[in-house]
Amino acid sequence: MAEIKPFRGLRFDTEKAGQIETLVCPPYDIISEEQRLGYLKENPSNIIRLELPKGDEPYKTAGETLDSWMKDGILKRDDKEAVYIYEEEFTVGGVTRSFKGCIVRVKLEEFSKGIVLPHEETLSKAKEDRFNLMKATNCNFSQIYSLFMDEKHFVTSQLDRLSDCQPLNELTDNDGVKHRLWSVTDSAEIQAICEAFADKKLYIADGHHRYETALNYRNYCHENGIGDGSENYVMMMLVDMEHPGLLVLPTHRIVRGLQNFNADEVMEKCGVYFDITEHSDIADMESVLESEYKAGKKAFAFYAGGNGYKLMVLKDEKAVSVLLPDKSAGYCGLDVSVLHTLVLERIFGIDAENMAKQINLTYVKKFEDALSSVDNGTANCAFILNPTKVTEIRDVAAAGEKMPQKSTYFYPKLITGLVMNEITY
Repeated sequence: MAEIKPFRGLRFDTEKAGQIETLVCPPYDIISEEQRLGYLKENPSNIIRLELPKGDEPYKTAGETLDSWMKDGILKRDDKEAVYIYEEEFTVGGVTRSFKGCIVRVKLEEFSKGIVLPHEETLSKAKEDRFNLMKATNCNFSQIYSLFMDEKHFVTSQLDRLSDCQPLNELTDNDGVKHRLWSVTDSAEIQAICEAFADKKLYIADGHHRYETALNYRNYCHENGIGDGSENYVMMMLVDMEHPGLLVLPTHRIVRGLQNFNADEVMEKCGVYFDITEHSDIADMESVLESEYKAGKKAFAFYAGGNGYKLMVLKDEKAVSVLLPDKSAGYCGLDVSVLHTLVLERIFGIDAENMAKQINLTYVKKFEDALSSVDNGTANCAFILNPTKVTEIRDVAAAGEKMPQKSTYFYPKLITGLVMNEITY
């Protein structure tokens, strides 16, 4: 099963580079140009210069910058191989929670082997960008985020014990999320952690593009006779799938650009598949949906403007299976599968290609943004969803299937820049 090992992490020397808070950044794909420039204004050595390079020859520039930072001691490779422990602590809805995992090198495996499993589709443009960056830098600047099953929670208990001390780094980001990093260098402790994964599969939560890019980079190295074997591994953050601190948030759908849109006609057609009730106060929308979620129901809130909304509760849980007989029960039972198959495709005529290109569909993380898009006239309507369960991700991945786009949103994102993996030392 999964093969993991320690590595000598590449980390900022804060005495030369500056405070760690000014050196890290969120994942590159959620950073605007304004934010990128802001990070560099605060500290020219921010990791964004390597993770999201700009200019006429961005990848070459990133490689040259990495070399100069290592030469100048801004970045230093740790003396000993380590398993790194990473924790995020955050507050959502007035509740503070945290999760902890280990950052390690993981042996790259083809998805067909069933050892490392994806759960969503990827886009070729993003993979090309990451591949060019890896070729130029020979480095992983951010971790792929993966989950594993551990019934006895042995790994988490070990990580908790080993991190009962002062962290190497601790910071609070602009969203109020606290990040902490420790390193474990004791060979016996490392061996115990590595051996614990010998019977485990890994389920990619976030970072599909980077994983597929790492596979391509490995193949590129083999085809060109370069590398020392380290190219067969990629840096990952591994977290127990049943960790109580894990949080998956929903990604809502807004429908836009439809001619002759009529909300009443849409609800009439939806009545074939859903029990529909009218609610007068949008303020209780999320709590009502949560109640249906806890009761195991497949439910959505339909908003087309005004002070109220419609609650849609699926009548027959086998409705999607009838239309998609080749899909697993896990796939057909996903909230997003229900919405996409029964409503977006059959009623709105928005097919998979349309969704992928986001012609008439936009994905929105914030509940308030979904409603305001309708209120300001940029959208015809919005569908408010409940989050996907972590166990549903496992079941779909285990069946060898991939979820519809934007089915999961793990919160918070892993920060970039605490530790990096120089593939070949």
